[in-house]
This record gives sequence, structure tokens and C-alpha cells, in this order.
Amino acid sequence: MNTQEPTILEGEIYEIIYQNEDNGYTVCDINYNNSLVTACGHMPFIAPGEEVRLYGKWVTHPDYGEQFSVSSLERTLPKKTSAILSYLASGIISGVRESTARKIVDKFGEESLEVIALNPEKLAVIRGISPARAKKISESFLIRQDAAQTVIFLQEYGVTPNLALRVHKIFGQKAIDLIKENPYILCDSVERIGFKTADRIAGEMNISKNHPGRIASGIKYALSNAALSGHTCFKAAELIPYCASLLGCENEEITASLFSLRESGELIFEEEFVYLPLYFNMEVTAARRLCDLMYIKKPLTDNLQANIKRICDTQSISLSPMQEKAVMMANNGGVLIITGGPGTGKTTIMKIIMELFLSNEYKIALCAPTGKAAKRLGESCGMEAKTLHRLLEVEVNDAENQRFARNEYNPIDADVVIVDEMSMVDIVLFGSLLKALKRGSTLIMAGDADQLPSVGAGNVLLDMLESGVIPFVKLDEVFRQAGESRIVTNAHRINKGEMPLENDSKTDFFFMGRTSEAALETICELCSGRLNKAYGFDAINDIQVLSPSRKGIVGTINLNRVLQSRLNPPSKDKKEKAFGERIFRVGDKVIQTRNNYDMIWSTSDGGEDGFGIYNGDIGTILDISTKNKTLSILFDDNKIVEYDFSSVEDLEIAYALTVHKSQGSEWSAVIVPVCSFPPMLMTRNLLYTAVTRARLLVILVGSQESIRTMINNNKIQMRFTGLKRRLKELCGDDGQAS
Repeated sequence: MNTQEPTILEGEIYEIIYQNEDNGYTVCDINYNNSLVTACGHMPFIAPGEEVRLYGKWVTHPDYGEQFSVSSLERTLPKKTSAILSYLASGIISGVRESTARKIVDKFGEESLEVIALNPEKLAVIRGISPARAKKISESFLIRQDAAQTVIFLQEYGVTPNLALRVHKIFGQKAIDLIKENPYILCDSVERIGFKTADRIAGEMNISKNHPGRIASGIKYALSNAALSGHTCFKAAELIPYCASLLGCENEEITASLFSLRESGELIFEEEFVYLPLYFNMEVTAARRLCDLMYIKKPLTDNLQANIKRICDTQSISLSPMQEKAVMMANNGGVLIITGGPGTGKTTIMKIIMELFLSNEYKIALCAPTGKAAKRLGESCGMEAKTLHRLLEVEVNDAENQRFARNEYNPIDADVVIVDEMSMVDIVLFGSLLKALKRGSTLIMAGDADQLPSVGAGNVLLDMLESGVIPFVKLDEVFRQAGESRIVTNAHRINKGEMPLENDSKTDFFFMGRTSEAALETICELCSGRLNKAYGFDAINDIQVLSPSRKGIVGTINLNRVLQSRLNPPSKDKKEKAFGERIFRVGDKVIQTRNNYDMIWSTSDGGEDGFGIYNGDIGTILDISTKNKTLSILFDDNKIVEYDFSSVEDLEIAYALTVHKSQGSEWSAVIVPVCSFPPMLMTRNLLYTAVTRARLLVILVGSQESIRTMINNNKIQMRFTGLKRRLKELCGDDGQAS
């Protein structure tokens, strides 16, 4: 047997060596030409005794020798009595084990599977099988066959078995018929199957470009794309020609579909805007609940001045007049926003507020959007802080849609909830948080309104501030100790439209003039040795390169490729695995790019296991097992996660990140290429956000002209949202802004 043999392998499944029930990845032995060969690949639901035709290629495994790597398969149920017995005895059917399998085959022989599928009541003549058990055996068999057929059907259209299994979980027995009728139900209902994939499948099925399902899904796809750019809604007058161009249809066809979607409730129209229901409902929820919290607010403690003085004296803290005002406003209850740039004391105020309420026996919950931000908040306040997802107790259903166990019917057990890094919170997460607050509780939010807005839809912090109805305190005094840092000084200079100060030998802020090509080499030198030699910074844990863009010479894609080769080069002592053009190697720094709520993690210190790895979590590859098809990754807080090879699509190399991906995180040293990028990325708030991610050192590498261009470009990309307007309409002029 060799790699030149035909790429079709036919035979009977002899033994299942390994099978991942979630994604169908299987290693099995096949009886091929009277000898056993090993096949591996996504082969869900196969069982011993089945006849299969496998398509793929022969490969040589470094540990296990020659194997057949499967790309697709055809399967037929066993026909011989011996094969049927092997199939049933494998445990593939719920309620049937070896003894029961033998009884069924002894009674019905080669007709056993037909009886199970079509006449299950006949099974009840066998001792030990009741009519109810016979029905369950038949149902289990049929469900498994349906799922297998769905996988095989979708495989023809390039859909992976992993995704096909999700499709079957959602649509069940009717999956194939429903998809044939309207392939666009895939992008409407299945996460990770987008409109383009559904459109390609529809094209291969020769479905017309004017198919109503295509137009409807195309409109929803356009609105979902708008949400990825931060919009919760879209102007109808702009949506119609945009979708007509996108889909190659007439404006009249788009208009007709819009009316149909409105009638079915799949879209919501409000004035000149069109919403997907999720974003409309969350905006309405957020506005109403914020107004409710403000309406029923009440003072939380007596003897306020004395209590503040006692806490400040105990902690040797002196509050500025504006900081003291913020603490006093927090005591009013309801809602308060504390905003300001770096070094203005937001964290100090939150700590004082927390101590004030704890001393009066109120229950406090501290939270932030990301794990790193929550950890930083908890360390600053001396109390556990959770991510918002963990505070809300996120769960997922079979379709991998998230829901929160904490909601209006099961609220968070806290009198005061304090949220940090509010600029990162999108409208869906914010609405979910507000639904989960107890009536009469207090919500205190802190954030820097000049940073980049949330990656998700909405402009929550800015909308609340600009509404004029939510009480807020803006801190603009930089305290002496923070002011000694050039990072803090320059962050405020950038925010005011001024060029940063640089290149004092005693400073923590440097500029290195380079062309784009030279900037790449300089960044590599800084990461691979210069900063370690000068400051003792570790390249993996302490240094982070933040680029405005993914593309270009100093975009994250190329930076990660080059930095990986310099910081973690290939070695015979390091395991690695290629996935397409991507290579993951033991020791690589990686980032999770998508929320995975049911990913199990364990802790290296023997603590309790938990669930959930989130978009933006950064870790290091500890091990790669070709035998088990897994990557082991160590994330923050000693969380160790085993990734199946099929899940690595959610991972990227992370020596360099986009500035957007860096929100909520901090590193000892941050290196920022400031070269020529697309104009939409050359903005003041992007540069400001990048600079404020550093604790001890910032190095800008590029051109003064690019820095000046970014600082002069204070245009913030407009987001279509309705929260500000709703707050004004619902709360009137009763809010108190400061």
C-alpha cells in the first residue's frame, strides 16, 4: 500500500478506535482487501459492520504509519447477519447492547434493521423488550440515520461534518427537505453558516437569484453586516439600493421583500430605520430599564461625608472635588456614569464607592467585559470581579445560541453592580445586564468615552452620555503620580489633538522613525531581544504589538507570520501542526476569536473546572497531540483548554493584534506601527486606544506624518443607533448631568 494507490477505499468497518461525538472525527479500522487498514477523518455515525466507500488520500503518520485520510464518504447499512450483529452490539443505538443485539438478530436475522426502522412493535415479542422500549430503539435508530444522511448530503456542498451536525440538531429529520426547498434557512438559523455559503449552495442547486428566500436572507445579511460595523439599524432609503446591488436584484424586489419581512416580524421598521428584532428589542429594553432605575433611586447611606472621610483616612486617599462629587452622586442610587482618561482616578473612585456600600452591608457585584479587565478591576478593588458573561451565567442551547441564566425572572443577587470598561459593552450585552438587575438596584458604570467603541453593535456609553439624561461625572484632572508618566501625558495630548512628547532617555514613551519595510524589522528586533535586554520584558507575556490593520507589511497577518518565525521558530523539539496556511507550534501566543460558551477548561492548580472561552482571550500553546487530535492551551488565570483540531478555526496567532482586539487588555510594553494604512483606520481614537493599553512602555514605529494624520483625524465613524433618542423620549429632561 502506498500514496500512489487509488483515492477510494471500500470495505467494512471493523472497529472504531476513536470517535468525537461532537464533530464526528473518527479513527477506525477498515476491512479492505482482506486486511485491516486505518482510516481517519470526519465520519460521524459510522459503526462496525457498515459498508463504506471512503474518498481521500493515503498519508504517513509520524507515529502510526500509513493511514487513509478521509475527505468524504458513502455508507450503506450492513446486510449480512454477522455485520448487523456487530453494528447493533456496538452501542450505536440507544437501548441496545450486545445481549439485546444478539436476541434481535437471532429472531429477525437479515431483516433486523428493517424491523427496527419500519415495524418496531415486532421487537416487543422478544423477552425484555417492552413496547415502549421498542419504540425508543426505533426512534434512536432513525434519528441517527437521518443525521448521517444530513451530513452526507451537505458534504456534497462543502459543508464540514461538524457544521452539518449542527444543522441536524436544529432541523432534525426534515433537514434535507427544508434545505432543498430553501437553502437560505442555513444562514438564517445556523451560526457559522453565512449568507455567502448558503448562496453558493443555492447556486449549485440552480435556485434563482430572484428566489424570495434569497432576497429575504440577503437583506438580513446586510443588516447583520451593518451590526458588525456597530450599527443597530439602517436607513431604509439606503438599505434598498445597497441590497439591490449586493444581490443583483431590482429595487422593487427589495422593497417587496422588506414589506414581507415586516409583516412576518422578521424586521422592525421605526421611522426611517430598519432593525433586526434583536437590536430593536435590546435598545428598547436598555432605555426602559435605565429610566426605571433612575425613577426609583434613593440614597443608599446616611452620614455620607463622615463615611467618605473615614474610608479615605483608612486608605490614605485624598479625593479631588470632582472625585468626591462622584462618590456622593453614587450614593444617590439609580444610575451613574464615571468617565475620564488614564490617570484621572476612575479606579480609585470605584474602590471608595465599593467600600462605602460594603460598610453598609450592601451586596456588591464587580464586572467588566473581558477576563483581563475583570482581573485588573478585582486586583484594584481587593474583591472578586467577574466577566459580564460569567456574572450573567451564560448558557448555550443545541443550536449554540447564547442565553443567560440571570434575567428578569432570576436577577443578579446584588444591590449595587459596578461595571468597568463600559466603552467595550455592546447593546446586546448591556440590555441583557439591565434585564438581570433587581428592581431598585444601583448601576455604576466607568469607562473612557474617547476610546474605540464596542466591537459589537451599538454605541452604548457615548449614547448615554450624549442623551443628557443619565447622571455622569467627567474626570479631567490627571493626578501627579500618573502625570509623571509620558504614557498618560501623551494619551491626553493625543486626545486633545496635540503631537506626543517623545524620546527623553528617562521616559516611557518613544518614537522610532522608519519606513514600513524598516518598521517591520525594527519591531522584530524590539520583540526578539532589545526590550528584554533593556527592561527584562518577556516577548510572550509582557510585549504586545498593536497594529491598526490586519493587512499590509505591518498589518497583523504579516507581523504574526514574521514574529512567529523570529520568536518561536520551528524546531525538531517543538511539535507543530499546519491547518491550511496557518501553522500552530508549541509555545505560540494565540487568541480566541469567537465566544465559545461550552468550552471546558481546567485549572493548573487543581481548582474547579469551568466553562467558557471568550473572544479576545489570549493564551499559549502547551502541547499538540497528533494522536488525540488536540491542542492544549494555557489561558489567563491558569485555565487550560483542550482544543479538538476541528475547533482551531477559532484561534489565531497573537504576537500582533489589531487595536480593536486589544480593548480591555493591558501589557507592560506596547509597540505600535504608525505607517500608512487605509484612511478609515488612521484615526485619533484608534491611536489613543493603542497608547492607553500600555502600563510601562510605548514605542511608536513609523513616520511622524502618519502620527500627525491620525491625531488630526478626529472623525469618529458614525453609527446608526437609537438608544440616545429613546432615552430622551422616555426620561425627558429629568436626568442630572455634570
